[in-house]
Amino acid sequence: MANRWGIPIDVENFVKQRDKTCVYCGVEFSKDNSSRKTKPSWEHIINDIKINGKDNIALCCVSCNASKGAKLLEDWLKSDYCKKKNITIDTVSTVVQNVISKTNTID
Repeated sequence: MANRWGIPIDVENFVKQRDKTCVYCGVEFSKDNSSRKTKPSWEHIINDIKINGKDNIALCCVSCNASKGAKLLEDWLKSDYCKKKNITIDTVSTVVQNVISKTNTID
């Protein structure tokens, strides 16, 4: 069984427990989801909808998700958006750092 984005329910439940803040900017998610800045959204760290495991699925704020879009993680981390928000390889969550270290795409 999977949710409407094709994410298996066990992965969805695991990620909801793990990611209480945006995996990119670190903003704490609000309970009422009243603001794009604090509303969680599903994210494929590597932009491939076929990779739906807990190592590639994360929760990030709608703002970061909209900014990243279909960009490669390595390109997005060099963007003006990330520079303005001080988002770097060193500030992203462990799950994102693990993807970076496994793919070795960022110097």
